[in-house]
Amino acid sequence: MKKRKIPMRKDLLTNSMQPKKELVRIVIDKEKNVAVDPTGKKPGRGAYVSLNPEEIKRAQDKGVLERSLGVKISASFYEELYSYVDHQKARKELFGDK
Repeated sequence: MKKRKIPMRKDLLTNSMQPKKELVRIVIDKEKNVAVDPTGKKPGRGAYVSLNPEEIKRAQDKGVLERSLGVKISASFYEELYSYVDHQKARKELFGDK
């Protein structure tokens, strides 16, 4: 049986290559709106971050996403991103890898 290729993406926060399933995409569209893209299919420039809440807090302090996407990101977006990542991490621990 043929092995399937696992799509890899670079985590913006840790600067390491990880499987796409273990990351979440942050996308910026033409109108400079920043959003979490759980499907990975929204149009626009994307950046991948890990599903680690501690890394999200560190990224907010260092301004990593602002530099990468080129826009000012509000604190409310970071709260939304943190809650999403925290939820996904808890879900992964409960239900395993899907």
